Amino acid sequence: MRNAVAALALGALFVAGYAAGQTRASQPRVGQPKTILAISIVKFRAGVSDADAQRVIDGIPKMAAQIPGIKNVWLKTARIEPRDFDAVFVIEFVNREAADRYAESPIHDAWSRQLQQIRETSISPQVTNP
Repeated sequence: MRNAVAALALGALFVAGYAAGQTRASQPRVGQPKTILAISIVKFRAGVSDADAQRVIDGIPKMAAQIPGIKNVWLKTARIEPRDFDAVFVIEFVNREAADRYAESPIHDAWSRQLQQIRETSISPQVTNP
């Protein structure tokens, strides 16, 4: 009888723990990463071909691969706000030093000159958590 009660208690404890774990797993996990995001929203000049625009966008991951401290690159845009812009890309840096290294890099400068030739304007905020 004692073993049956203990087994029942252990079973109830397991079920309660499992249910609690499922409740936590179904709740979204919201974090505050310490990485830095550089977000660039670009409007191309009138008459810029799709091929020229794509060539510059395709250069982003190539450039990023050569600069230490870049964690991720986002290139596929499902929606752009403000709507009259043509492209958005995001570069995620592991820390402030990596973002500074990117900004001062001759590799970034060379790519930026290509972008400047075809862009009318751009907005480029950086976002981070302290």
